[in-house]
Amino acid sequence: MSALFLGMIAAICWGFHDICVRFLSQRTPMTACIFVVLVTGLVFHLGLMGATGGFTPLPAQAVWLSLGAGVFFVIATFGLYSAFQRGPVRLVAPLIAAYPILSVAVAAIQGVTVSPLQWLAVFAIVVGVAVVAALSDTSTDSSPRKGPTILFALIAAVGFAGTFALGHEAAVISNEMPSTLVTRVLAVVLTVVLLVAFKQPFWPGKRAIPLLMAMGVADGIALYCVLSAGPLPDAQYAAVSSSMFGLLTILLAWALLKERMSLSQWGGCIVAFCGVGYLAL
Repeated sequence: MSALFLGMIAAICWGFHDICVRFLSQRTPMTACIFVVLVTGLVFHLGLMGATGGFTPLPAQAVWLSLGAGVFFVIATFGLYSAFQRGPVRLVAPLIAAYPILSVAVAAIQGVTVSPLQWLAVFAIVVGVAVVAALSDTSTDSSPRKGPTILFALIAAVGFAGTFALGHEAAVISNEMPSTLVTRVLAVVLTVVLLVAFKQPFWPGKRAIPLLMAMGVADGIALYCVLSAGPLPDAQYAAVSSSMFGLLTILLAWALLKERMSLSQWGGCIVAFCGVGYLAL
C-alpha cells in the first residue's frame, strides 16, 4: 500500500470528521468535542492494537519522537478548531491546507530528492484545495480580527507538519502501532491538562456523543494511516494527499447534503486530483 493511498484514506476520514463538525459547531462546546474525539480515537487505537497484536516495545528514540508528535498533534487540533471557530473559511482553509509544503520541505532537508515536477504537483494540490475551500464560504457575517485567525491557522499547519514528520521518523525506527499509541496517549493527557487549567467543559451533551464517537473513529483511522506511511517510499506524500480532506469535505457536502458547487470549485478539484495523479505515477 503506497503512502499516497494511505493519505487519501486519511483525507476521506478527516473529510467525514469535518462534515460532522458542521452539525455540532453551533451547539456543542469546542473543547468537549476535542476531548471526546481524542479519547474515542485512543480507545479505537487500543482495540486495533489488541486485535492485531501490535503491542511491542519501543526504543527510547521512538518514544521521544512519538511524544513530540503528540505535542504537535494537540497544537494542530486546537489551532484548527480555534481558526475555524473564528472564521471565515475562505481565509482559514487555504492557510491550513498549506501544511504539505512544510512536510515536503522537511523531507527535502532530510535528504529526500524532490523533483521540480513533484514540487509543482504538491503546489497544485495545495492550490486546488485552497480554491475549493475558499469558494465554499459564502457567508457575509462579520468575523473577528484577522490577525489572530491567521495565527491560529498557521499554528495548525505547523502542528500537522510537525506531527507527521516526527511520527514518520518514529515509525521508521519502530512499529507504527505502539508509536502512534504514545502519540495519542500524550494528546489526551495534554488536552485534559489544558481543559482543567482553563476550566473548559469536558461533557458535550448526550445527544452529541454518538456523532463525536464516529468522528473519533474516523480520526483514529486517519492519523494511523498517515503515521504508518513512515517506513514506505515517499512517506511525505501521505501528508500531501491527506491535506485534501478540506476538498473532500465539500465534495461530501455536495453529495450528501446537496450543497451546490460552482464551476470554479470543480476546476479546483480537477487541479488537485491531477497533482495526486502525477505523484502516483
